[in-house]
Amino acid sequence: MDGEKTAKFNKFLAVDTASSHLTALAVNGEKVVRRYIENCALKHSVLLMDEVGAAMDGAFLSPSDCDFFCAVTGPGSFTGIRIGISAAKGFALATGKPLMPLTSFELVAYNVNSDDFYAVVDAAHGHLYACRFSLGRAGEPVYISKEELIKTGLPLYGFQPLGLPSYTQLCAGGCLMGAVVKKLEGDAPFGEMHALYARKSQAEEGRK
Repeated sequence: MDGEKTAKFNKFLAVDTASSHLTALAVNGEKVVRRYIENCALKHSVLLMDEVGAAMDGAFLSPSDCDFFCAVTGPGSFTGIRIGISAAKGFALATGKPLMPLTSFELVAYNVNSDDFYAVVDAAHGHLYACRFSLGRAGEPVYISKEELIKTGLPLYGFQPLGLPSYTQLCAGGCLMGAVVKKLEGDAPFGEMHALYARKSQAEEGRK
């Protein structure tokens, strides 16, 4: 971890429960412990705290030692997003430490070496959540059909097996560390943590 800021904030816990995978990352200086479940069948609420405990024990880290807490805020699984955010907020409230919100799009983008591309998340029913990154700048998140997105002709990156043209699948668990470090090097890495849904839930859309 390079840079003055990363040297100052080099003890943290980061969690990602925004999709079918689960990642708990505990960092204590040079000691890095990652717990990753590729597909936890959306059992985040049952598995998360055990994985967090194992990661923190492996890194010889306690919540009071942490400089900050990070959670992936979506878009993705509505329930999964809330679980990760609640865990991070609970630790932050108990310790008085700051929060680092990290979107699913940022989790992708901070691990891509390209000037113009879309970070995408499966939204089911033939649609995707997508965010365009151009010259390091993020556009507005959109809810878009696969056909419309393919027509843009831009490279696509994400974590799920989508089978799309010009699509590259990354490993979500392997990307969390790099994304946190790169966001930490930015101007405003800490702040309020809110869920990014990109569209209304199915229940909300069904209301009259």
